[in-house]
Amino acid sequence: MTNATPPARILAIGGSTTPMSASERALRIAAGAATTAGAEVAFVTGRDLMLPIYDTESKERTPATQAFIAAVREADGLIIASPGYHGGISGMIKNALDYIEDLRTDERPYLDSRVVGVIGVAHGWQTAVGTLHQLRQVVHSLRGWPSPLGVAINDAGGLIGSGEDDSDAAIVRQLQTLGQQVADMAARLRP
Repeated sequence: MTNATPPARILAIGGSTTPMSASERALRIAAGAATTAGAEVAFVTGRDLMLPIYDTESKERTPATQAFIAAVREADGLIIASPGYHGGISGMIKNALDYIEDLRTDERPYLDSRVVGVIGVAHGWQTAVGTLHQLRQVVHSLRGWPSPLGVAINDAGGLIGSGEDDSDAAIVRQLQTLGQQVADMAARLRP
């Protein structure tokens, strides 16, 4: 009798308040590759990320915030996609990531032993790359392991369509590689 190893659990976080925004569509392509690689993927996207502003003076958490924190806690890896607003990460994504502070006293504090794939999507290369860089910095600060490949997407030309079939093939390959890397490394790094 063999004990099958359970699949890695990946939490896909991202998007904007616009349903199926370009950043959420990019996230879903990467998450699809993680699923193909054998991971279980859960999503917290769009308006589900509209959490109360993180308050260091308050321990009160809404049900949505508690669910988000629990999902991060259970994850072996994450994929985070942020739209680029005014040169960097959106406030909604940054606020959600600030709640990871609630994991500081866990056995695996913050994002320790978790691989994190990061995606920045904007209407211009400067902001797309800046967003990607900021996401990597936040992941490092939270003790996570950014995946070797991060993806910056200048979507001014509509590189992300409604799915893989009508998106730029090179961008799709990058997102799929990112998803594969996260799934593979999450399976290896988990305790």
